[in-house]
Amino acid sequence: MMDIERKDINAAVFLSVVIPVFNEQDNIDELIKRCLEVCCGIGKSFEIILVDDGSTDNSAKIISNHASMHKNRVVGVFLNKNYGQHAAVMAGFEESKGEIVITLDADLQNPPEEISRLAAKIDEGFDVVGSVRLERQDNLFRKISSLIINEN
Repeated sequence: MMDIERKDINAAVFLSVVIPVFNEQDNIDELIKRCLEVCCGIGKSFEIILVDDGSTDNSAKIISNHASMHKNRVVGVFLNKNYGQHAAVMAGFEESKGEIVITLDADLQNPPEEISRLAAKIDEGFDVVGSVRLERQDNLFRKISSLIINEN
């Protein structure tokens, strides 16, 4: 079910960023660039775990290339088919080594620049920290589905 690219699995890690990916080839380079900039700025050890959820585009190849270029900072987890976002996030959690785990979506609607703010709140002593997108970019179907689900 899962193939993982990682070289040193015993290193202590402060922060794990888990990102489920499904057919996001157009966003991955920018996503990783921004995540690396933010995580390097925190000044503590980190890993960015991208879980490819059976993408049919070039997402898996792009993730694999970044995992090779940024050893121990970018980790690729590859599911053999599309299991859905929840399963992909759980696979990322299972692989994560961080004291703190933050999740993002690969579509860049959750800006990677929020990683440092979320980690800072955890450092203040909070057990769980969340965020809400104020300006969502969802299509009409997604907006209606969210409204229905969130009312129940």
